[in-house]
Amino acid sequence: MLENKIDSDKLNSMSENEIAALINYHNKRYWEDGEPEISEIDYDLLMRRLEELNPEHPLVFAVSAPTVASSGKVRHAKPMLSLNKAYSLEDLIEWAEKYVRRSDEPLLVEPKYDGISANFSNGILATRGDGEEGENISDKLPLIELESKGRKGPVNRPVRGEIIIRNDDFKERYSHIKKKDGKLYKNSRNAVAGIMGLKDIGEMQRQNAKLTLVDYEMISYQVKYKDLKERWPELLEEIEALPYPMDGIVVKLADAEYSESLGNTAHHPRGQIAFKFSGVRKQTKLLGVEWSFGKNCLTPVAQLEPVEIGGITIKRATLHNAQNIIDKDVKIGDTVTVERAGDVIPYIVEAEPGENRKECLIAECPCCGSELLREGPELCCKNQDCVETKLQRLLAAVKNIGIDRLGEPNIRRMMEKLGVKNLKDIFNLKFDDIVTLEGFKDKSANNLIREIKSAKSARDYQLLAALNISNIGPNVAKSILAEYTLGELRELDKDQLSEINGIGPERAGAIERELKRQSDFLDEMLECLEVSQTKGEPSSLPTICFTGKMPEKRSYYEEIAKERGYEPSDAVTSSLSLLVAVDMSGASSKLNKARNAGVKVMSLEEWLSSPPEETAAPQKKEPENAEAAPPKVEEDFGDLPLFNF
Repeated sequence: MLENKIDSDKLNSMSENEIAALINYHNKRYWEDGEPEISEIDYDLLMRRLEELNPEHPLVFAVSAPTVASSGKVRHAKPMLSLNKAYSLEDLIEWAEKYVRRSDEPLLVEPKYDGISANFSNGILATRGDGEEGENISDKLPLIELESKGRKGPVNRPVRGEIIIRNDDFKERYSHIKKKDGKLYKNSRNAVAGIMGLKDIGEMQRQNAKLTLVDYEMISYQVKYKDLKERWPELLEEIEALPYPMDGIVVKLADAEYSESLGNTAHHPRGQIAFKFSGVRKQTKLLGVEWSFGKNCLTPVAQLEPVEIGGITIKRATLHNAQNIIDKDVKIGDTVTVERAGDVIPYIVEAEPGENRKECLIAECPCCGSELLREGPELCCKNQDCVETKLQRLLAAVKNIGIDRLGEPNIRRMMEKLGVKNLKDIFNLKFDDIVTLEGFKDKSANNLIREIKSAKSARDYQLLAALNISNIGPNVAKSILAEYTLGELRELDKDQLSEINGIGPERAGAIERELKRQSDFLDEMLECLEVSQTKGEPSSLPTICFTGKMPEKRSYYEEIAKERGYEPSDAVTSSLSLLVAVDMSGASSKLNKARNAGVKVMSLEEWLSSPPEETAAPQKKEPENAEAAPPKVEEDFGDLPLFNF
């Protein structure tokens, strides 16, 4: 296991020559011996300090490569240069400001794979080498599969990319593939380097080893320069979820001709840059795992030995769900890599086994002791009487029905002090009940009573969403009740429910089950609420239309549109909210009609690549109630209940 061994204070006191000597030593341990002694995060600290002392030091721009078993040198028709590096979003913005021509200059954001750069041309596979000449490794082709846009298969077409081992392949195949000394490979990067150093790959073939050459152009996200800062956390998270080993992200100008015109320095092209993950990642120890309750599942939160990332001390990080813990093989006592990028909640990227490991998954509910069940990637407590589960479900129901003032601390107090069990009990509360609770005085109690009274005039989809049926939120509930009244919905069986657009068998089963289980509660709510129905009303959803030959079936994009709150339309009228076109420069009748009518038009690529919240349909306001609720006030929610293991 690698540990952080670079002391920042000591590093700052070292001379340029001392740091260079240390880098040369670690280069040899990594590239030649295949036995690195420090983490990549610490290696980058050395490189950054050297660059601070001497930006032109040869090691700053050196193109390092592993020792490979080669059949000769290959001169590249076009140099394979290294990239300039950025270690923070500020560094990226500074680079972009030098070269973008306008605020909407398109940029491409791509994974920076952690493997061996290679080029396949004229039937020869060669490493990057020093950028001008590489090593001929064509004898390794029997082990290598090419992944490029829309294709997996033999390496039989010109391509530049990275030789890596996919994360899933390393986990499954390389759990039993052994080196010459009989030991397993420590990680995928070492495995790639080790195999490339073999003169004979026969033993690797017998063990069913597999390498992947990933085309650099296969995965690419387009973003405008003006949106880069806002979208950066989301892009980081999305790229991190890809099934490849990566050590950063490449950002380049999308206009290839303009990028080429900028030329190169002696070391790197000006039109692109590499963001290194070490700028937002640190390693630390996992001390424990806490489990917090949601309305339908429990969420694991890592307790960490405090570590500073970007000036912020991190003590906790999300582990997302049970399946993520299993996939990453995370256990208490491990050394974990923590990432924090922008405003994204810190999360665990990977784990290296510690000496004394302790299981962090749990089998029983920490609140009621019931056996926990797996539902997809989540751990769930199915005990309907579990206090914490009931509290979280009631909290979600309260929000869906429109009582925004009530937060988790006050609902907990109501359950403990006033015996509140469900939404009906909330609607039956009186002023004299509420004013007895801690934190409430006459004015705040009256405000809450007014908001509860206002929420009694509800829409049917709010009530359906308040039942907390899995995957049935307000938007989905609204689309369902546009086709059926609540009464009609309760009469449908699973097969009939599954025919509703966008529902499917799984959701249909959950709806049928919960409508029956909560039938008495639903009847009680219908008695105490004034519920207006959605069916039969003119659609209040904004409309969207698609034009051009789509890469996928039209229904695929229409489903995405529905998830974003639109109603698909086949025609362009003056009332259309948005037209999405494959080719913005085309001359289709729909495109011309939309422009003449002043309808908003967006390219398919831009619509798909934009975050869902940016392209979500604008919500139309519901009719205001006769008595408006008072302005919302900020409330101290406190800490959610956490259970430590």
